Amino acid sequence: MPDPVEPLIFDLLEWIGPQSRPYAEVLDAWRTSCPRLPVWEEANRRGFIARLHVPGQPARVAVSPSGLAQLEARRALAG
Repeated sequence: MPDPVEPLIFDLLEWIGPQSRPYAEVLDAWRTSCPRLPVWEEANRRGFIARLHVPGQPARVAVSPSGLAQLEARRALAG
């Protein structure tokens, strides 16, 4: 049985997109209390997420270079 978290991680990365999003918005949309669907946690563990901190501004989240590489590889396999 395939891992249900795997495609959701890529959905998260696609949702964040090429621009960063506010950290609070990302957590509101993607954090879950379900131990079987740790999408946010697993994306972080794999290094696919980058947190951006600019003094005086709310924290933001972006897809890391590693996450972008994984997205490109997945798109190449699908296309």
